[in-house]
Amino acid sequence: MPGAEQSSDSGDRRLAVGRVAEDTVVVRVGGTWRLDAGAPPLAAVEGALARPPAVRRVRFDAGALCRFDSSVVAFLASVVALGKARGAAVDEDGLPPGIRRILALADAVPETTARRPSSRPDLLTRVGERALGALEAGHEFLRFVGEITRGGVQVLRRRARYRTSDVVLLMQQVGADALPIVTLVGFLVGAILAFVGAVQLEQFGAAIYVANLVGIAIVRDMGAMMTAIVMAGRSGASFAAELATMNVTQETDALTTTGLPPLEFLVLPRVIALCAMMPLLCLYADLLGIVGGGVVGTGMLGLSARTYAQQTAGAVSVTDLVGGVFKAGVYGLLIAIAGCLRGMAAGRSSSAVGAATTSAVVTSIVLVIAACGVFSVVFYVLGI
Repeated sequence: MPGAEQSSDSGDRRLAVGRVAEDTVVVRVGGTWRLDAGAPPLAAVEGALARPPAVRRVRFDAGALCRFDSSVVAFLASVVALGKARGAAVDEDGLPPGIRRILALADAVPETTARRPSSRPDLLTRVGERALGALEAGHEFLRFVGEITRGGVQVLRRRARYRTSDVVLLMQQVGADALPIVTLVGFLVGAILAFVGAVQLEQFGAAIYVANLVGIAIVRDMGAMMTAIVMAGRSGASFAAELATMNVTQETDALTTTGLPPLEFLVLPRVIALCAMMPLLCLYADLLGIVGGGVVGTGMLGLSARTYAQQTAGAVSVTDLVGGVFKAGVYGLLIAIAGCLRGMAAGRSSSAVGAATTSAVVTSIVLVIAACGVFSVVFYVLGI
């Protein structure tokens, strides 16, 4: 036999639960439902569902519902869950269409369950995962280099699709705009080398050879390497952040949709600009490094500017200068590849932009230092 309804009123909010048949429970909601009235009780619903005989159907009646917010949706969703947990069919026809749509959306989203942290894998598993990750990263790097090489061939054939104005603008950004920081770093590196060399060489009465030390060190290695490290933190990070942001805003997808390859339109101008500007910045850093060493030499050792300049010119050869400029060009290529690779491979979230920028700087510096070591060995073998 049908049971009596149980009512619960809280201000203007009305709730009644009862059986209209032996196997059917009706939940009636009416009045105004607001969050500040507190959570509605589920005990009446649970009691109606628990009484024998077993409930096979749950219905709703919201004809007297006036105004409501998310509190009524949360309550009805709980009732639906209780009914389904007891194997009853839930009839939502008595609810407003808007509430039915919200309940359908809530039912479509799976409930997140807390996962117990898995046990830490053993050492061999972790080593294997790291090795596979390194192989995959190396494969991605080689693939990207291959695509840039193919794009370079298209540039030589004048078939690459990019704007010359973009290249000119990027040259200004990575070249002229970088002169202040390159000036500071180059001058200070030359001054530091001269100061350290002067302290040691004065003990042997060979202070004049400070010019040789600074000139050879700056022109052969330090000028190109310090410029590369500065550009890795400046331009490499900028490339990665710009391209990663384009991924987040789907600008790269828009280029693909319009038929423009993102690698040619976005990556090639950056590679060309940095490879073209790095040798010039290296020459500028070499000059500033020698000037910085000359300031220390003339101020600390009492050498004349003319003597210092003549000693430097006699120590530095054209081979040293060309070798340093060549290294700078290679460093620029490595920095551009690392920055663009990390940017193009970034995820589509704001945190991915920061991760791509950090990874680009670290990768660029590691590649530059590794290339410097390789150049040192190769130049020594060749007798340069």
